[in-house]
Amino acid sequence: MALLTIEGLTTGYGEMEVLRSVSLHVEQGEIVSIIGPNGAGKSTAMKAAFGLLKPWQGSVRFGEREIGGLAADKIVRLGMCYVPQTDNVFPSLTVEENLEMGAFVLDGAIGPRKERVYALFPRLAERRRQRAGKMSGGERQMVAMGRALMLDPKLLLLDEPSAGLAPLLVDMIFERIRDINDSGVSVLMVEQNAKKSLELAHRAFVLVNGENRMDGTGAALLADPEVGRLFLGG
Repeated sequence: MALLTIEGLTTGYGEMEVLRSVSLHVEQGEIVSIIGPNGAGKSTAMKAAFGLLKPWQGSVRFGEREIGGLAADKIVRLGMCYVPQTDNVFPSLTVEENLEMGAFVLDGAIGPRKERVYALFPRLAERRRQRAGKMSGGERQMVAMGRALMLDPKLLLLDEPSAGLAPLLVDMIFERIRDINDSGVSVLMVEQNAKKSLELAHRAFVLVNGENRMDGTGAALLADPEVGRLFLGG
């Protein structure tokens, strides 16, 4: 059974339809990427998966449970966490306080969870007393991802994790995503850097104008001439 299944999803904002009958799925242990041009509906699909948008039609299931329209705080408790592209840290709080905020639904000690995050992101351990708002873009992205991991999610949703980062930091963020996946966390990722995303992903879905265009393994889509022409500059 798939960990996340989206079937026939139609939704949007107000009266504006953004997604039309979109379907995708994430299996346990996978990294799945959503790529496509600007305005294709990639982030909208992510928000619908996390309960920030209600489906107009179709279904969103997490395991066997229908979660379409379920409040995000309840979805978090089921084992799904979401890292948005912007406004993804508490700037006035320290790194450590941000991580502690990520564990807000937990009872009991969270120290071991923090140490696991610090082991994954040693830079955060060095800066644990620094306010997140004073950090670089790459460091803030680490904080945001680390905060989500405080809940030991089954599925991590990442919206444009490399946006605005220098090339060296892009490589580092993608390495950490691989490490997160290797630890047993499935990943659904929206990413404008299509080449890097497809190199990392086990499978990927291409959205164009709010509709499914194609899907396949990351390797197969990297080798596809149409994907190269449209998204990889080939």
